[in-house]
Amino acid sequence: MARECGSCSLCCKVMGIGALAKPGGQWCPHCLPGKGCGIYGERPGECRTFNCDWLLNDTLAPEWKPEKSNIVLRSSGNKIVAHVDPSTPGQWRKSPFFERLTALMHHGLDNNLLVYVAVSENYTLLLPDRHEELGHLGAEDEVMLKTIRTPVGFAYEVEVTRGARV
Repeated sequence: MARECGSCSLCCKVMGIGALAKPGGQWCPHCLPGKGCGIYGERPGECRTFNCDWLLNDTLAPEWKPEKSNIVLRSSGNKIVAHVDPSTPGQWRKSPFFERLTALMHHGLDNNLLVYVAVSENYTLLLPDRHEELGHLGAEDEVMLKTIRTPVGFAYEVEVTRGARV
């Protein structure tokens, strides 16, 4: 059976919507929490095509449903982002979320896939030896990770190249 949003509308809060100039971490003015979109028929294309990982990945347990977890997980390109409800900013550090995000990070590093946590629009990159605070990341910003072999294991250098700002 396919999963459905049902009463969940957390993506309308935690995700930014470029077409509406709505930043992440604030409710969309068109959202009717628990009911859906007030402009459903005319909603922007990015809203029409969005599906969170909980809808797409049935290996994510029921507690990962965003309205339960307060986390909207989204995989795109070479990254996974856990968009966390700013009213519960530490939620991603709780079990079972922290363990799953850590496992995704370890698996992702082997596959050039980075795992981030975003609270509002402040991003944190998860690494084996630390959580690297990156601050605001725009759509044009690029994060580069350099892995360095040391006598005691691997070390990681993070570089953020800031793109053009509008």
